[in-house]
Amino acid sequence: MSEETSINQLNAAKGKEKTFHIVINGQQETVHDNHLTYEQVVQLAFPAGPFDILYSVTYANLHGHDGTLAPGQKVTIKEGTSFNVIKTNRS
Repeated sequence: MSEETSINQLNAAKGKEKTFHIVINGQQETVHDNHLTYEQVVQLAFPAGPFDILYSVTYANLHGHDGTLAPGQKVTIKEGTSFNVIKTNRS
């Protein structure tokens, strides 16, 4: 078991949740899981929807990893991960 896993389990046992501060479309958000799905990121970016269209989701973090998310995919985030979510013009 890694030291990070042990610390997370200890904090959970004490009732403390790990939080991550991320940026979505220039707005800071706080999430409580180190994995986010495409659908969760879209929901954070556009809480009122619409949800019946496709969005283009790109991400970058402070450790040089960047990429894209497609429907059904998820990404492991770190503190400071940044997302850009835009309505796509492709069908």
